[in-house]
Amino acid sequence: MLLCATTVVAADAVTIRMATTTSTENSGLLKYLLPMVEKETGVTVQVIAVGSGRAIKLAENGDVDLLMSHAPEAEKELVAKGFARERRELMYNDFVVVGSPSDPAGAAGRKSARECFAGIAESGSVFVSRGDDSGTHKKELELWKSAGSAPKGRKWYLEAGQGMEPVLMMASEKRGYTLTDRATLAAVARKVDLKILCEGDPALFNPYAVMVVNPDKHPHVKHEAATRCMEWLLSDRGLKAITDFRADGKQVFFAFSSVAGKGDVGAKTEK
Repeated sequence: MLLCATTVVAADAVTIRMATTTSTENSGLLKYLLPMVEKETGVTVQVIAVGSGRAIKLAENGDVDLLMSHAPEAEKELVAKGFARERRELMYNDFVVVGSPSDPAGAAGRKSARECFAGIAESGSVFVSRGDDSGTHKKELELWKSAGSAPKGRKWYLEAGQGMEPVLMMASEKRGYTLTDRATLAAVARKVDLKILCEGDPALFNPYAVMVVNPDKHPHVKHEAATRCMEWLLSDRGLKAITDFRADGKQVFFAFSSVAGKGDVGAKTEK
């Protein structure tokens, strides 16, 4: 579990806990955003960066006040069960399939993510999975299903049970393939020998949302302070800050206010 906190700048500052996916932490986005959140809202945010599945469970259990994740169906279920009052779409980027520049599966020649995954399975090339019920892992499983493959248990399919950065390092070391969000890839690009082999497919669209834990379910949560943070993130100031963020000189998150066609995210993302 990764736990970090911004510095309290006011005597009456409130501290909340936010569960979020590792991509927002690994990319450097939170380190960039949270000082602004604290300065402008008076709220200090302790971050628990884990896979989206675990982050959502923390929200369901009332262990955090605020949730930022990228697992839409699980998020909608959380709201339907009453553990969060609403799901607010915040930003988006995309997933990409990466692998060794030698590309033994010929993934770069495939027209879609589904075909790319099918080619990896057919070739029996190493694929490193998050294997941690994160939003990335959930998307990966969707793609295997669409490709008509069930790789679990195959010797070429490695389940790391770790966050995105360690998985990218492992894929690079083993000259294998993996699915990653573009933001984390940009943040570690200089540390790995991996090439983007599939991008731009609408199936790779990756939306992020924020939700405040429902005090009707968990009366102890700091609902007002968490709402203040969420509203700042969704404000013009917050959305501009997200848009201005760069990882390795590239824009890797896009505010939902600027969506002009969700399926075209790969074309809009800077290379």
